[in-house]
Amino acid sequence: MRFTIFQESRIGKRKTNQDRIAYCYSRDALLMVLADGMGGHLHGEVAAHIAVQYLTQAFQREAQPVLKDPALFLSHSLSSAHHAILDYTLDKNLPEAPRTTIVVCVVQDGYAHWAHAGDSRLYLLRQGRIATQTRDHSRVQLMMDQGLLDAKGAATHPGRNRIYSCLGGTHAPQIEFSRRMLLQDGDVLALCSDGVWGPLGNEGVVRELTGTNLMEAVPKVMNRAEELAGPTCDNLSIIAMCWHDDLGDAVPDSVSTQTMALNDFTTQMDAFQRTRPPASIVDLTDDEIERAISEINSAIKKFSK
Repeated sequence: MRFTIFQESRIGKRKTNQDRIAYCYSRDALLMVLADGMGGHLHGEVAAHIAVQYLTQAFQREAQPVLKDPALFLSHSLSSAHHAILDYTLDKNLPEAPRTTIVVCVVQDGYAHWAHAGDSRLYLLRQGRIATQTRDHSRVQLMMDQGLLDAKGAATHPGRNRIYSCLGGTHAPQIEFSRRMLLQDGDVLALCSDGVWGPLGNEGVVRELTGTNLMEAVPKVMNRAEELAGPTCDNLSIIAMCWHDDLGDAVPDSVSTQTMALNDFTTQMDAFQRTRPPASIVDLTDDEIERAISEINSAIKKFSK
């Protein structure tokens, strides 16, 4: 495989960053996953962290160096991540289960497979256009589907943040799976939270990510989204990957997995972070962060078989 990949997550104007992002690749398969946590201080980011860490570890167990069935992997791993969040809720005796949106993509044998729950999006950009994208599991999307709302009205609707599918929570997630998509040289896959696509809109995402080096484009995307969102800027995260033909010319900053050993992995995942300074009375100490990580690992371990 040969590709260029770059990811970034920012806190925006919030006190904590409840987004989690990661990518991981073996010699012959690539995983990208983004989660946008909900449910208040700490717990939303715990749900997102459990989901992203579970999927990353499951990929490392099963991609040796390829997944036997990418679609089955997505289905089983997302279901197990959901139950790991519920198990954490029971162990902590929480009054309400933390929740997270999720969008995850596997690239293998030149095909992309993805799944999502909630309003974190995946875009497939081809030759400067959106070839396909995920459909939000949100109240405003349902209203748009019924002809009750247009895109302009959806952008300002008071219920635009209400979603009906997620990992965690009290209801089983309605996970939507894509058809596998054969990638072409130059295709860009972009996974992003609503903190990115909300301010930019589809046209903005396409404009910022088309025809430029991702290493330069992604920070510009984030800067523009922050600028447009202003003082209400949400957490914002993106993973962008450009697919390259193995037989094509060398591309600066691209990754080639040709020389990787069969059991090697490269992983990039954001750490569990402290809150934005100045510290508030609900800020986490280093000991609390370590304890949270230990509890997360315990919840994941029960479903890692």
